[in-house]
Amino acid sequence: MHEFTKDLILILGSSFLAFLITFIAVKPFTNFLINHKIGKQIRENALTGEKSSVFSALHAKKSGTPTMGGIIIWGSALFVILLSRLASAMGFFDRSLLNRKETWIPIFTMVAVGMLGALDDYLNIKGIGKTKGLSASFKLIWLTIFGGVGAYWFFEKLGFDSINIPMIGDVTIGWWYIPLFIFIIVATSNSVNLTDGLDGLASGLLILAFGAFGIIAYIQGLLILSAFCGVIVGSTAAFLWFNIPPALFYMGDTGALSLGATLGVIAMLTDQVLVLPFIGFIFVIETLSCIIQITSKKLFKRKVFRIAPIHHHFEAKGWPESKVVMRFWIIGGFATGLGLILSLLTL
Repeated sequence: MHEFTKDLILILGSSFLAFLITFIAVKPFTNFLINHKIGKQIRENALTGEKSSVFSALHAKKSGTPTMGGIIIWGSALFVILLSRLASAMGFFDRSLLNRKETWIPIFTMVAVGMLGALDDYLNIKGIGKTKGLSASFKLIWLTIFGGVGAYWFFEKLGFDSINIPMIGDVTIGWWYIPLFIFIIVATSNSVNLTDGLDGLASGLLILAFGAFGIIAYIQGLLILSAFCGVIVGSTAAFLWFNIPPALFYMGDTGALSLGATLGVIAMLTDQVLVLPFIGFIFVIETLSCIIQITSKKLFKRKVFRIAPIHHHFEAKGWPESKVVMRFWIIGGFATGLGLILSLLTL
């Protein structure tokens, strides 16, 4: 059998298996969420602290919908990875997705940040804490710690100290690599979390992003990392099947923070951090809209958008939720394609 064919079977087979396992697990998992009253609590305050009457009016009907669905994404992905390790150990398969060089750090990130997000979701559901969940500063501290551990490992153990500039090549930045790594992890996790506000929006964009990095990883010769991206695509696609309007359940912080941080790690691992803003273009726009809104309200006492993040702005203008989601998918798809082209020009 041709080597490329074997690689394709591994990548697509792993992705399909993740889709199938997630798809089958959704019903019992959702029943568990419903039976234990693990439902979304609609936020009452805007980003700047005041009451968010516009958001509450738009999304009041979603209150109580099961959340923490992100667990089934990264949980199914982890199950497929461990299954591949077992199959490899028993001699049924010659490749395991548990690979020290390519997937240990992304897997650790996915699970560790996923557990942090799960804690935040649980506290939100139970109404614990001043902000009904973990405070923004607490999450920032822990994400920074996770990023710092990853940065140390990449810089000291793996020898990463440069970034790849599309059409130019590698540029050494020395110890500046450490704060850059931390920034990317914190930024990507939070930007995906901000984008996760409409049914299907974040999950559809994550499929595009992980799909693109799967292609990049394969071209770089990182087959196992490419297959790992395929697993994330498969499990997220199964989640999306049930997350399209009206959503059966929501991803929650346990999914958004986890997958966002993992995306950032993969961008650093493939040395494509400057391509990430293109592949994750909508995530960047969502974050910028929040920064602009907060800055304008603090400095000029006026809002630029009716509500931030920007997807809610269009929703407040009267766009149906599905229209916002699909148009953002289209924009995200073209931007991802551009990012992929830029990456391929350098590889």
